[in-house]
This record gives sequence, structure tokens and C-alpha cells, in this order.
Amino acid sequence: MSSSSALQPVIPAKPLCTLDSKMSHDTSSGALAIKRAFQAKGFSSADGSLLADGSLLADGSLLADGSPAAQSVDTVPVINEKDIAHRFSKAAKQYNSIASIQRVIAEQALINLPHRLQGQALDIGCGTGIHTQALYRKGATATGVDIAEGMLAFARKKYSDPIFIQGSAIDLPFSENTFSTVFSSMALQWVSDTGLAAKQIARVLKKSGVAELAIMVAGSFDELKTARKVAQLAQADTVMPTAAQWGYSFKQSGLSLKRVITKDYVDMHSDIMSLLRSVKGVGAGATGRKQPPLNRRDIKKLAMAYSNASGVESKLPLTYRVSHFRLEKR
Repeated sequence: MSSSSALQPVIPAKPLCTLDSKMSHDTSSGALAIKRAFQAKGFSSADGSLLADGSLLADGSLLADGSPAAQSVDTVPVINEKDIAHRFSKAAKQYNSIASIQRVIAEQALINLPHRLQGQALDIGCGTGIHTQALYRKGATATGVDIAEGMLAFARKKYSDPIFIQGSAIDLPFSENTFSTVFSSMALQWVSDTGLAAKQIARVLKKSGVAELAIMVAGSFDELKTARKVAQLAQADTVMPTAAQWGYSFKQSGLSLKRVITKDYVDMHSDIMSLLRSVKGVGAGATGRKQPPLNRRDIKKLAMAYSNASGVESKLPLTYRVSHFRLEKR
């Protein structure tokens, strides 16, 4: 499927300054923050490592010819997109009222774009359409795509200007060279294959088009994983590619990587139930092997383990590690 709107000239992306401020988001006070920014010329992984040629792998290893070591960096096979679509469809009605940290991250990604856009813009994983509408307000002919029909129904009801289409990031329902801008925030971590997603973005972008992507990467939710381990509870796996895996996939797709900054956005919660609802309520639960629901005893153990580990009374942190990628199609 291709968009029928007339194409307009593309405004070249402006150079972006790297951001290294520290912030955190407190659900009780509305205060905002980011902690630990990792940056490097070219691009950096979550641990700040950079290969000599500017490319990254999950473990930083290369063979002598520059090809990746045996470990695959393209796929995350445990993610089932049908399950993801079902979860996010169920979360559609309450998503905007709960997704506070997600809004913070998306707003940063939107700031990274030029102030004014021309031509057609695509929002991958558009969800409730709020950021697709923001692309429209920047001047673009905006299209949102999402795998969750429930999210799209909500978006269509709320916004009349953008176009909203059901589709997967690994099989975008658009013609080649359609979009001047591709945007995505907090969605691509749920794809089943980073390589296919990268190739699809490269395919639908016009020459000289830019992509601004905010992707949650490995290292997210580490406090919750640690607390579950201390409480001797089974891990609820949320498998995500690393910044290095995404970097490699973008490079293989032929896209030019202009910059990436990986940051830890920290969401603060007053109690364990608020923290758990902030994840499950937006559809972002475990993606791996299903675990039995927590009973009252489990929750009490988890709360105690979390409080002891955080060391801050009545403030439970939950970290979202996000890589902000800027890409260009040459």
C-alpha cells in the first residue's frame, strides 16, 4: 500500500548536538529526568564502546575481515508480534494516562527532528497517534503505522488529519522511496528481527530522507530483574536487542548512521504496585516465556527486595535505557 498524498521537497536534517544532561521522571511530582548519557563520535553502545570503524556488535567482537562473530545480531526470535499487538490493543484506552515516561522519551525524539518538516512522514509504532499528530503539526503529511488495531482505532477516532494504517515494522505496507522522514519512539524494541526492520526503513525512505528513532534497548528494567532475583521469583523476561545490534543492522541495511545517544530515563514510583502497573498498563510486559501471576506473598517479597536494593525510601526507580538514532538514506 502506498500513501496517496503529494510529495513535497525534503528539508535536510540539521546537525544535532549531543545531550549529556541527567534527568529522571517522578510519577508523584511530575519532575523529569535522564541519567547516564553515553555518547561517542560515530555511535556508542550502552557501555560506551565503539569499534575502530564506527561499527558495533553485541559484544564488541569482529572477525579479522570485519564481519561479525558467530553470535547473531539480527534477530530476537522469542518476540511474538501477535502477542505484542494483542497486549497493546488492550492497553489503548488507558495508554495515554499511564505512559508518562514514554511521552518524555518521545518528546525528546521529536525535539531531535527539524522544527519544520516537508514531504511525507511515517510514524512506526504510532500507538494512539499523539506523535503522528505532532509530525503533522511540524508540517509533514503524516502517516502512522502500528501492529495493534486497538491503538489504531483510538488514533483514528481522536485525530482526523494523519492517516493510520495497520502493519508491521518488519513488513511495512508502503512503496519504496515514499517518505522524507521516518520517526519511531518506544516501539521498535518489540520487533522480531532488527535486520528486517532496518531494511524496511531503508526501503521506504526517499533518498536524503532521515529517520529519527528512539528505541528501548538491553539494560532496561534492570532494577526489576535484580529485585525478582533477590526475592527468588522467576524472571519475567523482556528480551530486547542491544544498541550494538541495532547499529549493526542499520549499517547492513545501507543507512548512514549520523549519531546515536544512549540514555537511561528513570521513572520513579512510590510503591511496587504503581511500578508494575506502569509496565503492564501500557502493554509492555514480558516478551519471553510466560510466568505465573504474582500472588500477595510474591508482591510483598518483591517490594521488600526492591526497596532494599534501591536504597531510597518510598522511591522505587525503573530504568528505561533508550538509544536515540539519527539515520540518513544516501
